Amino acid sequence: MSEPVIPVRAKLFTGILAGSDLVLERAELMLRKKFGEIDYKTMKMPFEHTEYYSKVGRNLFRVFLSFKKLVRREDIVKIKLFTNGLEKKISGKGNRCVNIDPGYMTLSNVYLATCKEFFHRAYLREGVYLENEYRYMGRRLEPWDWTPPDYLKDDYKQFFYNIRVVYTRQLKGK
Repeated sequence: MSEPVIPVRAKLFTGILAGSDLVLERAELMLRKKFGEIDYKTMKMPFEHTEYYSKVGRNLFRVFLSFKKLVRREDIVKIKLFTNGLEKKISGKGNRCVNIDPGYMTLSNVYLATCKEFFHRAYLREGVYLENEYRYMGRRLEPWDWTPPDYLKDDYKQFFYNIRVVYTRQLKGK
């Protein structure tokens, strides 16, 4: 019989999809207020992978942020519900103008939280599912068949490599 073991805390990150710097700045400010200091931020990366987000705007870009404070893995449910509420708050009564995808990294995996059910997603609670986007094997991030096309890009992978280095140092106490 195995005994339950509470895992180490995970590295929280968010991907912000927006079409304007103003929306990005507002989202970043509110995320920082909620989750604390940002320890890594990417440049704006053009997003042209699907029409699914056309209601968010034109000339979309994504920016990834990671946060210094590590999180309990089970808190991803509360985090996803918070970011959904934040999207509504920023958008106001108008059309949705931002998409905020939270996730977390462990030393062996990268996960994204979603509210959409599909065969490869694990249900957590309160309508939130977890999807594994990468596994870390042989010193490489390996995507799955379902990993979204934009997550296959080198600049996305570089973000995850970089925050894995930061996360590893955090776990070693350096």
